[in-house]
Amino acid sequence: MGLDREPLVVELNDRPEYQRLLDGQAQTYGIKVGRVHLAAGASCGEHTTGEREEVLIFLAGSGRMLIGEQCEAFEVGVGKVSYIPPKTLHDIQNTGADPLVYVFCVAPAAAVADPEV
Repeated sequence: MGLDREPLVVELNDRPEYQRLLDGQAQTYGIKVGRVHLAAGASCGEHTTGEREEVLIFLAGSGRMLIGEQCEAFEVGVGKVSYIPPKTLHDIQNTGADPLVYVFCVAPAAAVADPEV
């Protein structure tokens, strides 16, 4: 299969706001990536990513991930990575005094014949 997308590098900025990193179809085959900056006490809001799976990479701060219909709580923060399956309700809350900063990667989910690949 030939590749019709170009490799690229995007720099994270230091501004305390959402930063879009990869937009999806125009730049990739479907993955979307962004950086989220949550102020103390803020949350990203309860949502699902539909048919997509999501990975969160925490860069700074501390917080709580509420996941599933029962809102199971997991502590998250700097140095942690979270996986969220498709169609899973979730919210990220900043429970610390400092900003909670993380990168999200959302991609279409597909069954893989060999999970080692």
